[in-house]
Amino acid sequence: MKRVLLFLATNIAVLLVLSIVLRLVGFEGFLAENGVDLALPQLLLFAAVFGFGGSFLSLAISKFIAKRATGAQVISEARNSTEAWLLETVRQQAQAAGIGMPEVAIFPSSAPNAFATGARRDASLVAVSTGLLERMERAEVEAVLAHEISHVANGDMVTLALVQGVVNTFVLVLSRVVGHIIDRVVFRTEEGHGPGFWIVTIVAQIVFGILASIIVFWFSRQREFRADAGGARLAGAPNMIAALERLRRGSGEPLPEALRAFGISGGGRANWMRLFASHPPLEERIDRLRRHSA
Repeated sequence: MKRVLLFLATNIAVLLVLSIVLRLVGFEGFLAENGVDLALPQLLLFAAVFGFGGSFLSLAISKFIAKRATGAQVISEARNSTEAWLLETVRQQAQAAGIGMPEVAIFPSSAPNAFATGARRDASLVAVSTGLLERMERAEVEAVLAHEISHVANGDMVTLALVQGVVNTFVLVLSRVVGHIIDRVVFRTEEGHGPGFWIVTIVAQIVFGILASIIVFWFSRQREFRADAGGARLAGAPNMIAALERLRRGSGEPLPEALRAFGISGGGRANWMRLFASHPPLEERIDRLRRHSA
C-alpha cells in the first residue's frame, strides 16, 4: 500500500508540476494568441482519472481474466502427490518471501510456462502449465515458481499497472492537445470540436501510444531480471539457470496476449522489435544470472 500511495503521490505531483510549467513558459498564452481555448488543468484531471482508471480496473480483474483466458483450475485441495508438492512448495516460498499464500492453479498447455497476477501481494494467483509439470524436473519447476513468487513479492503487477497508468495519462493529454491545436489553428473551428479534432486525436493517440509502450515494455523487461534474481535466491541460482535453459529449448503455444507480460517466458524479437518485447531474450537472462552467481 505504501508503494501505491507513494507512486500516486509522485505522479499527482508530476501532473501539477507539468501544469505549472506549461503556464510559466507561456504555453497557455501561446494557445490563447492563436485562438486555442484549452483548459489544461481540467484536461490533466480527465486524463489522470481515465488513464489510471483503466489500468487499475485491468489489475483488479486480472485474476478473473487470467483464469478465464487460460482455463486455469485453482487447486483447493490436492488430488495427487504432484498437486500436494506444488501447494507445499508455493507455501514455503511465499513464507520465505514474506507474502500471503497465493492461489495456486494449473492450466492446460503443452508449453512449459507459468504466470503470476493479482492486485495485492497477499491475494495473488500463481499458475503453472501442465507442460511445465510434465517436461521439467522438480528442481526446475521450483525455480519457476520462485520466479513468479518474486514477481508478487516485488509488487510487479501493481507497479506495472501504475506505470501503465502514467503512460495512459500522458498519451491522453498529448493526443488531445495536438488534436485541439490543429482543430483550432488549421481547421479554424471556432466553437466546440470539429471532425478534425477527433481524427487527429485518434491518430495522435495511436502514435503516442505506440511510442509510450516502449517505456512499459522496458520496465517489463527489467522486472524479469529482478524476478530471475529473486528466483535464484529462493530456489538456488543453478536451478534458476537450468529452468531458463529448459525454457529456451522448449516449444509450444505462448500465453494469451493479455497475460504474456506476466508469464516466465516471452517470445524473443529481433532488431528494433526488441523494444516491444515484454521479456528479455532467455540467453541474456541466463548470462546475467551466471555472471551474478559467479
